[in-house]
Amino acid sequence: MTKVVVTGAGQLAWELQRTVPSGIEFISLPRCELDITQGEKVKKCIEEIQPAAVINAAAYTAVDKAESEKEQAFAVNRYGPENLAKVCQGVGAYFLHISTDFVFDGQSSKPYTPEENKKPLGIYGESKAAGEDALAKSMVSNWAIIRTAWVYSSHGNNFVKTMLRLMNDKPQLGVVGDQIGTPTWAKGLAKVCWAAVENKIEGVYHWTDAGVASWYDFAVAIQRLGLEKGKLTSPIPVSSIATEDYPTPAARPAYSVLDKNKILKALPEISIEHWQDQLADMIGELTSD
Repeated sequence: MTKVVVTGAGQLAWELQRTVPSGIEFISLPRCELDITQGEKVKKCIEEIQPAAVINAAAYTAVDKAESEKEQAFAVNRYGPENLAKVCQGVGAYFLHISTDFVFDGQSSKPYTPEENKKPLGIYGESKAAGEDALAKSMVSNWAIIRTAWVYSSHGNNFVKTMLRLMNDKPQLGVVGDQIGTPTWAKGLAKVCWAAVENKIEGVYHWTDAGVASWYDFAVAIQRLGLEKGKLTSPIPVSSIATEDYPTPAARPAYSVLDKNKILKALPEISIEHWQDQLADMIGELTSD
């Protein structure tokens, strides 16, 4: 059995556990068992386990809160990956780190390639960009970064589940229509992570589902599929609003579609599904509770 450590306990870690390939000994290290900000503890823990690979699915992801909690965001998103990278370098483990579209400023008019310059708009994006840089300086080789975006699953809190709840509770909704990206089912992302580990791809890659959407488009699709699959009882009006009409502490990239050609060439066995098809499958597996 090949030992693979997965840090974190969020949506991706959950999906990694339920899609684990045969021959893998899955070792889950949520924060309660390993705080990745504690360098000496990380070193001791990973050296004891001696895994073949580590997937870092742990992150500080509270985008708005990060603006007032810079220290905490950098501790997890910058120093956490560095701590893991250093010990992976020491024990010879492959290291796969998950990053974000928020490392870009959203000013592009075409999908971002992995090689494009990082220009984060806020603390969350800055901390994730710094984590990428720290990883690359800490390991000579045997590592990869996969940037993703707009992640959701049937586990945990996310946009899809929030929309379904609001659509059952509210008479109408306004959703931002001028931020463009691609929704990504964490289950599909997990399968790509396992393929990356198996093939030991190296460097920086992008993965989302196929297609493009605004948050408004995403919400409209959630309502349509929620009604189809019995998660909603009746439709409500959903309107498109401008970013300026929904101010938040942190700025969001207006356009953060990611170019996936590099990873599709590196992992030809992986098929990419349209985000609406993935969303349909995910809503279908949601239970009534």
